Amino acid sequence: MTVTAQVYEKRRQRLFLILSGMFLGTLAMLNILGISRFLDLSFEVFGFNIPMVVAIGVLPYPVTFICTDLISELYGEKKARDMVWMGVLLNAWVIFLLWLGGVLPGFDLDANGQPLLDAAGREPTFFEIRELAFGAVAASMVAYLAAQLCDVRLFHFWKRLTNGKHLWLRNNASTMVSQIVDTTAVILVTHFYAAALPVNADEPIWPQLMVFIASGYVFKLVVAALDTGPIYVAVHYLRPWLGLTENQEATE
Repeated sequence: MTVTAQVYEKRRQRLFLILSGMFLGTLAMLNILGISRFLDLSFEVFGFNIPMVVAIGVLPYPVTFICTDLISELYGEKKARDMVWMGVLLNAWVIFLLWLGGVLPGFDLDANGQPLLDAAGREPTFFEIRELAFGAVAASMVAYLAAQLCDVRLFHFWKRLTNGKHLWLRNNASTMVSQIVDTTAVILVTHFYAAALPVNADEPIWPQLMVFIASGYVFKLVVAALDTGPIYVAVHYLRPWLGLTENQEATE
């Protein structure tokens, strides 16, 4: 059965909608989850304790890089950059909704418009979530933009350098560099701007920050290495399904 150009075009639009929807949905979710909880994934190797502490918002983050890598590979650099900028607008939209939800009148505010505290001295749940989300989004906005644009640019740099070969190289090399930018920016902004990291004030701060940075970076690198196989499989089957030849992009 011959597949027409119109069918291929519909498939390309549908897949881009799915990938961009996963990207933006995951981005919104991780910003809300953000720094609401930290996971202790520390382990021992030959009797040495290796500290590994990651925010719960890090867990879905690798999905965003899978989506950008697939869009970069199948749709080109411009489409990937457009999606990254759409993510910035989404972050701004999340911040606006959190701000609006806090300034509108409600039953959990006193006569001065301040949140009522419960018997334990805690604010209503929304305001606790909002405070944490503000810190997470502020850190994410800076780190996300720098890391994602870096990832897209490096992905296509390696693609041009290798004449479209060695997908594993551009997938991992771009992620390795961009995640240094992302993880460092997130931790530093979260601590110095939002003051939301679970640090011990009685101990030197920089060694603690380096544990957070190293933990997040190693976690993301491991996931990036593991997603190389699925990306290869996805590209192998999606190219013919989209009617693309080797190294051809859907926007051409």
